[in-house]
Formats: sequence, structure tokens, C-alpha cells
Amino acid sequence: EPKVLLLDEPLGALDLKMRQDMQYELIRLKNELGITFVYVTHDQEEALTMSDTIVVMNGGYIQQIGTPEDIYNEPQNAFVADFIGDSNLLGGTMIQDRLVEILGAKFLCVDEGFGTNNPVDVVIRPEDLYIFPVSDMAQLVGVVETSIFKGVHYEMEVEANGYEWLVHSTNCYPVGSRVSISVIPFNIQIMHKPESEDEKAVVVDE
Repeated sequence: EPKVLLLDEPLGALDLKMRQDMQYELIRLKNELGITFVYVTHDQEEALTMSDTIVVMNGGYIQQIGTPEDIYNEPQNAFVADFIGDSNLLGGTMIQDRLVEILGAKFLCVDEGFGTNNPVDVVIRPEDLYIFPVSDMAQLVGVVETSIFKGVHYEMEVEANGYEWLVHSTNCYPVGSRVSISVIPFNIQIMHKPESEDEKAVVVDE
């Protein structure tokens, strides 16, 4: 009757369906037995599915600790944002509180405290981008470069302002279509840009 159970990539050799079934079985066992699981995995989706608390590590250093929702929606740096889930990760300039410039276009956001005209990293999740026919209301206008049906959604790459934007949508736009893309302020995540390579792997406060 151990108090802690260590699982080091226990489902790595299983096929997808069996892996998913075993994830739910392990969650059931954890809840039924009341044992703390320390679960090591390189599968980001598995980490989000299995965990109450996630610790993201890079090169032996803790990058962020939080709930799956916090890790996904509020990444503390570019590594976490890029490692957990698909993302559009871009360099930007924080013009002032609640206003960021990305690829020459200005976007309203909700973040404050990043200074004035300071370089920042910006992450926008592909499911948070709205794609629609070309409109004067659009923040960006681009061309669909690829479109793949993923079952639940279409995954599209849209070239706009010199960047390949990854977009997830239930609406399909054929390759070659001119489209508009927009994002609401709440879905733009601003992060401090590391000033050196060493700063990219530092121990964060718990």
C-alpha cells in the first residue's frame, strides 16, 4: 500500500486505442485507491489528460508548475507554450499595456506590466484564431497554404504578413483561398522574451 507510485512512460509501447483505454483505467485506479501518481511522459496530450498538476522540465530545470489548464492557457515562457500543444509562437513588441505589435499589425490584449516598446514572445493557440471570408473587420488577411481534415476540425496553414499561421476550425477553406483571421484580446498570451540562452532554462518559483 504505497503512498506514491512512480510510473515512467508506462504506456509508451501501446497502440493509440489501447493507450487511451489504459489512461482512463489508471485515472480510475488513482481515484479509487487514493494513491499519488508521479507520471513521467513525453506525450503532451497524455500529460494534460492524466494530471492534476503538471511539471514541465527542460534540460533538468523546472519551467512551470500548474494545472493542465494553467499550463496550456497561461504558459510562462516560449518553451512551455511550444512544448504543450500546437501554437503560433511569434516575436512581438509590447507597445504599452494591453497593446502588442505582431508582424507589423497591432493587437489588443489583456496583459500588463511588460513595459513600453519592449520585445516579448507571443503565443496564440490555433483553435483561438477565427477564420472567415475576407472582411474589412479582419486583423489579418492571408492565403490558405494547406488544409487537412483531422476529424473534429480542419487544420489549416494560412500565410499572412510573412508568417504561416496554424488555424484549427470546423469550417474548411480550400487551398488558395483568401481569408481573414482574427483573435480576441483574451486569447493572446504575452511572455517575457529571454535575454540569453541560459535564461531559457531556469528554475521557476513554485
